[in-house]
Amino acid sequence: MKTSEIVEPGLAMTFPGTSRVEMVMGMPVSVDIRTALPARELTPLLDDAFAWLRWVDDTFSPVKEDSQIGRLNRGQTIRQIPELIEVLHRCDELRQATDGWFETRINGVIDPSGYIKGWALERLSRALCNAGAGDHRLDAGGDLRVRGSAAPGRRWRIGIRDPHTDAVRKVVFANDLGVATAGGSTVVNPRTGRVEERLASVTVIGPDLGVADAYATAIYAMGPALARRFAAGLAESGDYQTMIISRDGQETSTRGFTAYTGAGARLAG
Repeated sequence: MKTSEIVEPGLAMTFPGTSRVEMVMGMPVSVDIRTALPARELTPLLDDAFAWLRWVDDTFSPVKEDSQIGRLNRGQTIRQIPELIEVLHRCDELRQATDGWFETRINGVIDPSGYIKGWALERLSRALCNAGAGDHRLDAGGDLRVRGSAAPGRRWRIGIRDPHTDAVRKVVFANDLGVATAGGSTVVNPRTGRVEERLASVTVIGPDLGVADAYATAIYAMGPALARRFAAGLAESGDYQTMIISRDGQETSTRGFTAYTGAGARLAG
């Protein structure tokens, strides 16, 4: 299941700012800035944004031989990069928080892909805010981080697409949210080492896209029954909410998730 921005008629060409799409990490990544800034400031912001994302790919990709993760997997010397230590430590914390269902070490290979994409966008989002571009939408392979407004007085409208039909199944309204979906690419069950296929998709929303990305991956790996129980427990904290789509198209959402999609959310936007 994928996500996408839903643009209201008449708004698409009225917002200030700029956007760019490039291929990074093997997928199209878009940076859409809606804050009214001079062009002389917007272009360097986009240049820096994609330079950061390429650095993340060069550092953390498990398939690039000279990346730090690639070198670590081959037992070679790595550079003591603070971001590398941060990511590996956070992945260990998320493994514990999910009782091992989020696992970056499978069959002796370290692969932080289930966290790194969301982490990279989350860091980029904070950097854009610090640079004065507080209204933006970041999208990497369907995982989104939105802040601020899509247009003056308008929340971002994020369409969550059905994994079977690709039609928009739900619309999430938000000013500050991370939206991560698992199911569009391979997820390995860490208990069996096999590709997990018992669910169609899992979408997790919350304040940190990296954490939401990891939770979505873990919940998808759990399979139907345990996924629903874990999502319900996770929702009790109020920070991360979940929507699960089964193979037969049945939908299960936590109450906090529906708060972003119901009439109240639409009226608030």
